[in-house]
Amino acid sequence: VQLQASGGGLVQAGGSLRLSCAASGNIFTFTVMGWYRQVPGKQRELVANIFRGGSSYYADSVKGRFTIARDTAKNTVYLQMNSLKPEDTAVYYCNAGHRGTTWWGQGTQVTVSS
Repeated sequence: VQLQASGGGLVQAGGSLRLSCAASGNIFTFTVMGWYRQVPGKQRELVANIFRGGSSYYADSVKGRFTIARDTAKNTVYLQMNSLKPEDTAVYYCNAGHRGTTWWGQGTQVTVSS
């Protein structure tokens, strides 16, 4: 299984970005898919995830601003990020999990300037 993340970049505060995570196989293979982020010196933190049944979870820091969604025809999970803040600056990683196994995509840098 491979996860290919894309969509990061540089944006001004208040702007938007959409991250994409394309899986090499059927995303319903996974129990859950999501996005984590990490800044230097800090632990990787969960931003949002979506479960096979469609329910989703958001970290408090992004609720109301970020939306996770999936396109099953494209085997892709998206993270729409609106009203971005400088504190959202991080490397964002796509993640998938099933029965105790975890897969990671490569990181994509998101930089929000003030």
